[in-house]
Amino acid sequence: MTTVLITGPTRGLGRATTLAMAGRPQAERPDLLLVGRPGHALTDVANEARTLGATVHEIGADLSRLADVRAAATTVREMLDAGVVRPLRALIANAGAMTADTRKASADGYEMTFAVNHLAHAQLIGDLVDVLDTPARIVLLGSNTYHANFWRRLLHVPAAEWTDPIDIARPAPGSAGVAYSNAKLAVLYYAHELQRHVGPGINVSVFEPGWMPGTALGRDTPAAVQAIGRAIARIPGVATPETSGPQLASMALDPRWAGLRDGAFVVRDRLTQVEPVAVDPERERRLWAATTELLQRRSMKY
Repeated sequence: MTTVLITGPTRGLGRATTLAMAGRPQAERPDLLLVGRPGHALTDVANEARTLGATVHEIGADLSRLADVRAAATTVREMLDAGVVRPLRALIANAGAMTADTRKASADGYEMTFAVNHLAHAQLIGDLVDVLDTPARIVLLGSNTYHANFWRRLLHVPAAEWTDPIDIARPAPGSAGVAYSNAKLAVLYYAHELQRHVGPGINVSVFEPGWMPGTALGRDTPAAVQAIGRAIARIPGVATPETSGPQLASMALDPRWAGLRDGAFVVRDRLTQVEPVAVDPERERRLWAATTELLQRRSMKY
């Protein structure tokens, strides 16, 4: 038996993934550490997972606050040291945000989308990587929005516009779509560099759940945009939390994916080659160094 930690378990993909893991047969069912914003939503999903038979521990944390992330990691370490939970063998960095106003800052002074999608998970993983019980898996949540294709151009979904990570972290006027795509390109760069820094028994991969319009991720976008997203979500074949959640659970648990490493990119249930822009050792090293610098600051004021 094993334990899986998942961030952002209360809505959408995170909730569906949590319940997919909780609903597995007893021999395959992991214990669950649910790291999310404290409140009724966290309590509700934890109780539903328990109803399905899982052993669940709730850890309240606002991932837009690095102090909360550090406290959550400390709680996990204490639980492991005390033997309260089984060995931690998988960490699913699922939580995400897309803020409509790129001038909005996190509690630590960073652009909110970058803070939640990248910095929070870099902090959490950095604080817990040494207590992962090998063989272990770290699964990051990616998105194909980092590059443009025909459909994304048609829908006016902007690709990443990469600059130095210190500048990306700075709240400033700009495109919310670019900010999101930059954060997801950062996830890929970080996954590649993380694999170089962790031990051989820890595998790092990235999961792209497919386009899921109408989920809570875009809750800060205008109401008209959210309505369009909900309409598109009803089109057959468009990804939903109910279809992609079990696939993400599989990434963390199933033998099929046990050999994935080096930031391997899985789109729904298919291993996929990333675009050349997503593999850049120089950018990856720079992101690692900049991330270390940003996480060492207790507060950023621009």
